[in-house]
Amino acid sequence: MKYLIVLFMCIAGTLCSKDLYPANPAVDVQHYRFQLELFDSTNNIKGLAGISITFRERVKKFELDLSFGIPGGKGMRLLHVGPAILIQSYRHTVKDKIEIDLKVPMEKGESIFLEISYEGEPDEGLIISNNKFGDRVFFGDNWPDRAHGWLPCVDHPSDKATVEYIIIAPQQYQVVASGIQMEESNLSGNKKLTHWKESTPIPTKVMTVGVARFATQLSRMVNGIPVTTWVYPQNRFDGFIDFAVAPETLEFFDRFIGPYSYDKLAHVQSKTRWGGLENAGNIFYFEDVVNGKKEREGLIAHETAHQWFGNSVTEKDWHHVWLSEGFATYLTHVYLEHKYGEDRRRLEMQKDREDIVKNKISKSFSIIDSTIVKLEDLLSINTYQKAAWVLHMLRKKVGDESFWTGVRNYYTKYQNLNALTSDFQKEMELASGKKLDDFFKSWLYQPGNPVISGRWDYDAKAKVVNLTITQSQKKLYEAKLEVLVELPGGEKPILITVDLNQSTIKIPVKSPQKPAKVTLDPNANLLFEGKLVN
Repeated sequence: MKYLIVLFMCIAGTLCSKDLYPANPAVDVQHYRFQLELFDSTNNIKGLAGISITFRERVKKFELDLSFGIPGGKGMRLLHVGPAILIQSYRHTVKDKIEIDLKVPMEKGESIFLEISYEGEPDEGLIISNNKFGDRVFFGDNWPDRAHGWLPCVDHPSDKATVEYIIIAPQQYQVVASGIQMEESNLSGNKKLTHWKESTPIPTKVMTVGVARFATQLSRMVNGIPVTTWVYPQNRFDGFIDFAVAPETLEFFDRFIGPYSYDKLAHVQSKTRWGGLENAGNIFYFEDVVNGKKEREGLIAHETAHQWFGNSVTEKDWHHVWLSEGFATYLTHVYLEHKYGEDRRRLEMQKDREDIVKNKISKSFSIIDSTIVKLEDLLSINTYQKAAWVLHMLRKKVGDESFWTGVRNYYTKYQNLNALTSDFQKEMELASGKKLDDFFKSWLYQPGNPVISGRWDYDAKAKVVNLTITQSQKKLYEAKLEVLVELPGGEKPILITVDLNQSTIKIPVKSPQKPAKVTLDPNANLLFEGKLVN
């Protein structure tokens, strides 16, 4: 999802046990065809959507999502739903639903093709604005459920479909969208038609289009995949410099995790609300990402990692968003570790840990929290940094070989599909041969983390470091904790098990001199709060 660190949560008024946006169990959209006409003279758009639907159960009535337009205000005005041979009636409700009544019921497994015409000024989902240089632009910004602000759809991550965009706009604009370009044709009246088509099923949250004046460049082909840059022409040289690293990130994840799912990867300077928005094969970045200083390698790696986790393997339910954001955050650290060495991974994890222990959200809320109903509240330090820490600790618990085997098997099994946390846990248990119920329950379904305090002293006569470790939180964690004793003649690392309220460990050091320092977790492998004193 987005590269955005949310350090707060709106708590009041958001706690509820009911999912206010459940998936539609009956409707399975197979394909969307969105034909949209955009104008310079107005922010109104004209849309004609073709939607192929297969039904999962017997259906006479069903719903699609589309923002309801108040007369004289923003929102979409529904003009027609057809074909008439199938449709008994339809109506557009203030709850942003198109309610459709069929003339005859559709049985489980049967399919229909709908055409929906509509118009209006989007109230969300499509940003129509001027960019930083004063040029008019149009950018889709669908996450989490804003696609229905401008597109009739099933706006839920569990319903993945192929999509095509046919954009009719004034000739000065270029269009980049999901998939590969099928057509670009000049029309009469100073208009241009551009057609893009994505043949891999994706959720609405990451299907999108960008319309602006662009400078474009092919950065490099990676295993037959074109990696391209789309930036504003006024900063084209800086943009081409900043995104030059993008092919490296794609090449790494394609080799390290598994085959890339899409036909292209475009990196696009845009008006997104986010630092980065991981649209499938079509990543949007905030405007000021471009400065020619090559400062955004981590951001580019994060959004590229999302192409595997979040886009290809998509969380089936909103509350499992850590399967997207936690994976992208941790895989960014892994990419940087691969390129720059273990010290870089350690530094990133230590910074994340410092942020987590200072933040109240981690102490009060679990990573998977089904009480959250305001979807943007799902993005927090829990689903980014803490979830990344969970993956790293799981890696240490099961070992590198089992961990990466499990991650790759998970990707292979759920590529272009949906998954839940239980699916990931099952693949990790199969790969490692270990039961992981306690680990997943402790770290994902319960708030908090170990609060460890320690004290050490040196017995010069016995040449022993006496180390006392205390867990002060209510729930005890069982974890491995590395201790590094720094001696005049070198370093002595040991691994201890922390599973009691208080543990006392004697560390023989065979040194006549007192250690210069004793450090807990020097390699950043355990998420905990606390310190060690002498």
